[in-house]
Amino acid sequence: MKLKQALAALGALACMSGAHAQSANTFYVTTGWFHFMPQDGSDALKIDSVGGNPVNQSFPGTGAGISSSDTFGFSLGYFITDHLATEVELGIPPKFDLDGEGSLSTYGKIGTAKLWSPALLFKYYFNKPEAKFHPYLGIGVTHVSFSDAKITSNAFLQSAAVGGPTSVSTDSSWAPVFNVGFNYNFTKHWFAGFSLSYIPVSVIATLNTQKQTQVGVLAQKAEAKIHLNPLVTYLKVGYMF
Repeated sequence: MKLKQALAALGALACMSGAHAQSANTFYVTTGWFHFMPQDGSDALKIDSVGGNPVNQSFPGTGAGISSSDTFGFSLGYFITDHLATEVELGIPPKFDLDGEGSLSTYGKIGTAKLWSPALLFKYYFNKPEAKFHPYLGIGVTHVSFSDAKITSNAFLQSAAVGGPTSVSTDSSWAPVFNVGFNYNFTKHWFAGFSLSYIPVSVIATLNTQKQTQVGVLAQKAEAKIHLNPLVTYLKVGYMF
């Protein structure tokens, strides 16, 4: 009888330790690795003005693309109900290479920039709270901006499209985030997961050049619209409080 009671107690303890904390009013944190895969393309480089005079000259066949990149990230989330959670995702800004495409491909890497894209997500988790496997669908919003953008190719700076010392700036943009993923709970508190996000977003890169001309140095303004549309994976481990 004592043996049966002991086994019953162990079974109850196992059930308790196997319970999972995904329920309303639960906070959680995650950390892991983001991988950004831009599905990029761009419009042709266009010169807007030279010496303050409108030009609106386009260079057909020119373009620029963004390389893939990785970075360390983390998130903070809160279960509003047993199935609905809100989450903020952040990461160390990854550094991207800007590569010439089309007739600019001969220049290879023409510049670099760092990407900022904090995101606010709402996720709906399937399965019961006590389940170990929790697939989810999410939707949210992110603010995309770049910093430390610069041209690194001297050959590109000397090209006909540029022709002098150039600074680069980009605009910022709000964009939707479409998210799918899953978590797997190992204990009441610890879990691991994977997610895939798609962000349809474009940015405009503006090139301000001190252009060398036959009449002297003139200020030139050019721009290119770059379509990023990245797929972003997040491999993570997390802890529920």
